[in-house]
Amino acid sequence: MDGNAGYRQSQPGPAASPWAQHAERGSVLLLRAMSWVSLRLGRRLSRSILYGIAAYFFLFAPRARRHAREYLRRVLGRTAAPIDRYRQLFAFAATIHDRVYLLNGRFELFDISIDGEALVQAARAQGGGALLIGAHLGSFEVTRAFGQRQTGLEIAMAMYAANARKINAALAAISPRPKMDIIELGHMSAMLAIRARLAAGSFVGMMGDRTLGDEPVEHVMFLGAPAPFPLGPMRAAAMLRCPVCFMAGFYLGGNRYHIVFEQVADFSAPNSGTDSHAISAAVRAYVAVLERHCRRFPYNWFNFLDFWRAQPAGAPDAAGSSE
Repeated sequence: MDGNAGYRQSQPGPAASPWAQHAERGSVLLLRAMSWVSLRLGRRLSRSILYGIAAYFFLFAPRARRHAREYLRRVLGRTAAPIDRYRQLFAFAATIHDRVYLLNGRFELFDISIDGEALVQAARAQGGGALLIGAHLGSFEVTRAFGQRQTGLEIAMAMYAANARKINAALAAISPRPKMDIIELGHMSAMLAIRARLAAGSFVGMMGDRTLGDEPVEHVMFLGAPAPFPLGPMRAAAMLRCPVCFMAGFYLGGNRYHIVFEQVADFSAPNSGTDSHAISAAVRAYVAVLERHCRRFPYNWFNFLDFWRAQPAGAPDAAGSSE
């Protein structure tokens, strides 16, 4: 099961992406069983199963383990020890488990701190909304919980139809509450729908760290080597003339989460450029923020794939070769 919701592509052909071809390990039946057990046993007792889940993936998912080891080597600046790899898998399992409670409105179970709340409130006060660009980093559900607790704050997610169906099926298995507000990409009407949400003062979330096929990307230095980042989200922000904020909800252990909102671009400003140079600068700013928070919360990275797979031939790798 993927750690976060929402993927993008700017051209058809998602099957071209290796991560998209990876079989989903979770199932709706398993999610329903986990939800039933978790809600009846309570969070503290049901968390005991997470140790076994993390151990299973540690032992029996060699490809994900290899890619996680490469990421950890880069972000930690040393060879990742087994305990480092296990901590990353446990954090992933914990955020999936906590979805059960967050989606069922059990916010009182969590100690949640926030950086950048004033930024969100200022965007709301201006009435124009903003694009929230996230990553497969930490828990998206805890950021949705923040939105639900703010009166009048609405967050829609922009993603492709196939992913929307998977996400809604997974969420329905966990909670009977209303489905996520999703804008389906891949249609001419998608940009109009996003524009309408922003005009109504809503926020629209996208993921900015993965591609699905041959969409335009920019290779940006990330943890010591060039990695491909899609241009689509920033191009959309430039077309819509709106602010762009980085968002993430980091798992700190136990019942603690830390939410971050940080502005990375503002295409709504009168003197802001919307050409390729401005878009490129916005992508680089996003990557810089992403890298900083990866180093701050290294075990919250849930991209269990070869993230640097598409770097240009012959590109220098400042971090050294893979183990």
